[in-house]
Amino acid sequence: MNKTEQTGETLETFISNPQTPLERKIFSIGPWFHNLHLPDGTQTAPNHPLGDFPYFKWKKISEALPESLKGWRVLDIGCNAGFYSFELAKMGANVTGIDLDEHYLRQARWAARQYGLDGRVKFRKMQIYDLAHSTATYDMVIFMGVFYHLRYPLLALDIVAQKFKKLLLFQTLTMPGEEVMEPVEDLPIEKRDLMLSPGWPRMAFIENSLAGDNTNWWAPNHAAVDAMLRSSGLKTIRRPDHEVYLCTHSDIDEVISYEPDELSSAANSVRRMIIE
Repeated sequence: MNKTEQTGETLETFISNPQTPLERKIFSIGPWFHNLHLPDGTQTAPNHPLGDFPYFKWKKISEALPESLKGWRVLDIGCNAGFYSFELAKMGANVTGIDLDEHYLRQARWAARQYGLDGRVKFRKMQIYDLAHSTATYDMVIFMGVFYHLRYPLLALDIVAQKFKKLLLFQTLTMPGEEVMEPVEDLPIEKRDLMLSPGWPRMAFIENSLAGDNTNWWAPNHAAVDAMLRSSGLKTIRRPDHEVYLCTHSDIDEVISYEPDELSSAANSVRRMIIE
């Protein structure tokens, strides 16, 4: 469930007072988190508490992307009702959207037919950890609004880092602050008070609930996001919006923390835990 960070109220909405057959269909498969602008101008969540979401974020993000994605293969992780999948398909990409929630996938498949994009966009019910067992790779991966909901976020980031060739669009809920301290090569054990410095990479664990959502497990600070991206072999090339990082692979053979055998074993273990 998507809820406001300020009030805990749900961000999902129904279209109010549906009149036309299309509006009644939108109502019947609601509530909606994505406000889609359908071809005839009808919107799926015109009264969204955040405004025209996620279009107002897309306006900033799209300026950081190539003008054409013709021929690109794109993976949209946590696709919800497919807003980003559809926008990328309109730019020429062939998009695969994955999500765990059948409610959102049903909306996305229906909306794809409304846009006439069902030949360019496909949606699958899939866990992010299952990507470790797929040989598929993509030109670009969108990994937005998911990281902080995961019990094993760095495992997921390591997996995603292996799945794209050109660009990764990453977003996470963060702690306040932009401070970053120079990474320490080797921290002496008696110098651990440095970890309390404002720019030290830090990630808050949320044991119970944040904004009424008990799947909000983590909130890294900006320094921790930078450090984790580097640790997964990535570098940030642009920050098109608050908490949004456009990344590519590092140019040099920097030290990457994970070992392939460890990653495979961990992904298998998590998969078994989820299935069983």
